[in-house]
Amino acid sequence: MTTSNDRHARFEIDSMFLDRWSPRAFDAKPISRDDLLTMLEAATWAPSASNSQPWRFVYAHRDTDAFATMLELLVPFNQEWVKNASALVFLFSAMTSKRPDSEPRPLRNHSFDCGTAWGYLALQALKMGYFAHAMTGVHFDRVHEVLRASEDDLHFEAAIAIGHQGPLDALPAALQEREKPSDRRSVVEVAFEGHL
Repeated sequence: MTTSNDRHARFEIDSMFLDRWSPRAFDAKPISRDDLLTMLEAATWAPSASNSQPWRFVYAHRDTDAFATMLELLVPFNQEWVKNASALVFLFSAMTSKRPDSEPRPLRNHSFDCGTAWGYLALQALKMGYFAHAMTGVHFDRVHEVLRASEDDLHFEAAIAIGHQGPLDALPAALQEREKPSDRRSVVEVAFEGHL
């Protein structure tokens, strides 16, 4: 059994999986361009759909026009706490492989590989002393137009807030109670041998 961050894994795993969680309280400090690009670099080393590399990231640092524009794409609930994040990233996946060495073809697993890229980003952020919180409380109908994404081929996956964890009182009272790592179901509840 592994224990860390007031969480308990039933089998022996690396503690980083227990230490990674998605806080909403951020401290509003800036993040360097190099730190943010390091996290995005880690994300690009995820499995890549036969090296199609379907992920596309649109990012912005806080206190910029781009950050304000992207913040407005979030639902009001998320805007309330994301405004204190150091950076905001929108993750898209390319639904078609357009490698120069082969004919274009649909990528059935574009979301799967982008989900893995998000996981890598989150773990790299943790190793660097940051936290990343992914969310889908976004005005999906506006994302492609505002961020100038080709709607034919790009699927918007999620928005990601990144920053250092901030004080609890940075959040509204209703969210302060929820600001703790959540537990997980037992692996025997979600993993089945042979059939569901």
